Amino acid sequence: MSERVAPTRTPAFEARLKKRYAAERRFKAIGLTAILFSVAVLLFLLATMTFNGIGGFQRVELQVPVDFTEAGIAVDPASMEQSGALATLEAQGLRDVVRFFAEEELGEEAAQQVGSQAWRDVAAAIMADPSILREEVTFSLPASADLASGYEGEGSQDMQALATQLYERGQIEKNFDGGFLTRSDATNPQQVGIWGALKGSMLTMIVTLLLAFPIGVLAALYLEEYAPKNKWTDFIELSINNLAAVPSIIFGLLGLAVFLTLFPNLRSAPVIGGMTLALMTMPVIVISGRNAIKAVPPSIRDGALAVGASPVQVVFHHVLPLALPGILTGTIIGMARALGETAPLLMIGMRAFVATPPDGFTSPATVLPMQIFLWSDEIDRGFVERTSAAIIVLLLFLLVMNGLAIYLRNKFEKTW
Repeated sequence: MSERVAPTRTPAFEARLKKRYAAERRFKAIGLTAILFSVAVLLFLLATMTFNGIGGFQRVELQVPVDFTEAGIAVDPASMEQSGALATLEAQGLRDVVRFFAEEELGEEAAQQVGSQAWRDVAAAIMADPSILREEVTFSLPASADLASGYEGEGSQDMQALATQLYERGQIEKNFDGGFLTRSDATNPQQVGIWGALKGSMLTMIVTLLLAFPIGVLAALYLEEYAPKNKWTDFIELSINNLAAVPSIIFGLLGLAVFLTLFPNLRSAPVIGGMTLALMTMPVIVISGRNAIKAVPPSIRDGALAVGASPVQVVFHHVLPLALPGILTGTIIGMARALGETAPLLMIGMRAFVATPPDGFTSPATVLPMQIFLWSDEIDRGFVERTSAAIIVLLLFLLVMNGLAIYLRNKFEKTW
């Protein structure tokens, strides 16, 4: 029996080995650099948006005490819970009352810089607690856009001087604006909010999900499990792959040509926006669904058929539950893409000025990306800050959706 001879490590072999190790180190360094660069860009984006958007969650307010015992407003507390409460207070002269006490406290020049709709904040406080009509209450009312610019050191010299005087007297300050999350669009950056656009986005996404998810999943199941392999099936698969790469504005043109022709009275409605975005999202769901279904091992199907399950039972009792994590992940990613789209919605009229939140799926509405687009076109500095704040809310919405995708994937994921 011959002895085992150890391999000879020649200088050429050592050189090649050293070269391979060096290439591996370079590859690791390049990969790590790419990751660090991506993280740095993301942190820079978040830091920039946060720095610019902090002011968007605040507004400049004037302190105005209102003595309701001298105002002469008398209302039935029960009527404040009805839909016409705001009109009742306006008829009682609440707007003039607020203007009178503003002039008395701030002076005529400063009182003119109180927001034109500031009396609605007072009305909201009365409707929430009618008992304040028997006492004196100090309200923080929004300043005009000109005075807010002066407070920030911009705008005219007169407004800057007036803001300085009011600040020295303790009658003006910049506070957190919780109403930014509960109000809708307005012409004054001091009184705008994102609730109308956020609600419109939610309604639009609900319609998109209800249409795109079941149709996309069923199409993926048919193509992967039942469709015969022929040239027609290949043509359908090619068409779906091409649709996933079509620019989004093409789907907007399709929605304009089809949906608004069939339903001309629903322009700017979430139902039309949802159907348009469903067309754009459906190919993504079909592709991700097919990949998830294809990843289920054939042994699962064979085992189910061996114990007597029908082909339909195999698909819906075994294949679909195992493929569900991948399908849900692809669906949420497609929905996140749809949430940030503006081009298709421009074509169907969802860029309208909507001052009230939509009541339902057929009410006029806008969406959060479109609201950001409209505010970014304004030159007022207040709108610039509001735009950054709205972007932060949109990013948080996207993070929640992606977090939901990860949770659902981990919840339904099975190992075999």
